[in-house]
Amino acid sequence: MDNNNYASIYHQNEAILAADALDTLSCNAGNAFAALQGYYDKHQDWLFGHLGYDLKNETFPSLQSLHPDGINFPDLFFFRPRILMLLEQQKVRIGGWNLDLAGAQKLYDQCAAIPVQNTLHRPKGKVSAYLNRKQYLEAVKGLQEHIHRGDCYEVNFCRENYMEDVVANSLTLFQRLNTLSPAPFAAYYRTGSKYVVCSSPERFMQKKGPLVISQPIKGTIRREEDEAADELNRQALRQNSKERAENVMVVDLVRNDLSHTASPGSVKVTELFGIYSFAHVHHMISTVTAIPEPGLPFTEIIKQAFPMGSMTGAPKLRVLQLIEQYEKSRRGLFSGALGYITPEGDFDFNVVIRSILYNEESRYLSFPTGSAITSYADPEKEWEECLLKAASMRKILES
Repeated sequence: MDNNNYASIYHQNEAILAADALDTLSCNAGNAFAALQGYYDKHQDWLFGHLGYDLKNETFPSLQSLHPDGINFPDLFFFRPRILMLLEQQKVRIGGWNLDLAGAQKLYDQCAAIPVQNTLHRPKGKVSAYLNRKQYLEAVKGLQEHIHRGDCYEVNFCRENYMEDVVANSLTLFQRLNTLSPAPFAAYYRTGSKYVVCSSPERFMQKKGPLVISQPIKGTIRREEDEAADELNRQALRQNSKERAENVMVVDLVRNDLSHTASPGSVKVTELFGIYSFAHVHHMISTVTAIPEPGLPFTEIIKQAFPMGSMTGAPKLRVLQLIEQYEKSRRGLFSGALGYITPEGDFDFNVVIRSILYNEESRYLSFPTGSAITSYADPEKEWEECLLKAASMRKILES
């Protein structure tokens, strides 16, 4: 995981590398959160891994996932690394299982000696999608009918783009993605033959000591090369009533999620409508904090807020039902979370967006995109936004 020097996003480390599993935990929705808690209680060590979107079926037992999944990550996977490296302000901390000072120095020297390579391999194949233009527009209009009836206020609706029979170099894809679009929650993740190349700008949730932090994103505008024009866009985003309304909706949802495990009166919005600048866009990010009830298992804090509001909508249960009804493929790890748990029981997880997922064994590559559907959304513009996001990912695949 790499924060690309975005020091203002509450990162302690600039980058973290965890490798070579001592042991693993892999399970699907049902008793996954309890299994994760048991795995942590047994070892009380660094744990790295993911939470898949379909853990929703455990958070809300009435839900199910019946659509096809071309990548097939387990719903939950964590491992204990034999090697851990943390980069902090030009300083590297190295730790690991039975690793002494001499071993750490040898490992550092070996890593420093590895040449940085950028291969020219390019995935070849046809890009397909589960929803064509007509199907997508009909789905958006159907979701808006639910909004007009009062079933929900906002739905995050996604469309999977995929390639079959593809041979890809995932590390090359990560280098390209991280060069084109550096982000504070970037990650290169592999378990077995499955990979995620992630350039996420969004934090799902962090726990640090007694404080829990969630930072949902809703609101985006492009960057401009001209400094004055770029500042005008920043101000336009800050004052955009549509974007602010969507941001408030997700902030209210996050406040509600955190309140299930928070001490009374501890949930606070510490920043509303913050404007943060990235390589190609400005984002509107709000920060919600809470202090959990003493003695509460950390997995309960995560479970009560999962899946994250920015990738679902409000009210959460109803929109999760509608997402299953209108989307045509399983999200899997997309719109789930990647992250780590510390020996003290703290944690930090991103939101898996702006990502390419790849199953090397089945040669299936996926890069879903989506947008927020509200009553005032223009279906054609939402379609164009999905195409635009997909085009940027295709550029990485085809560069």
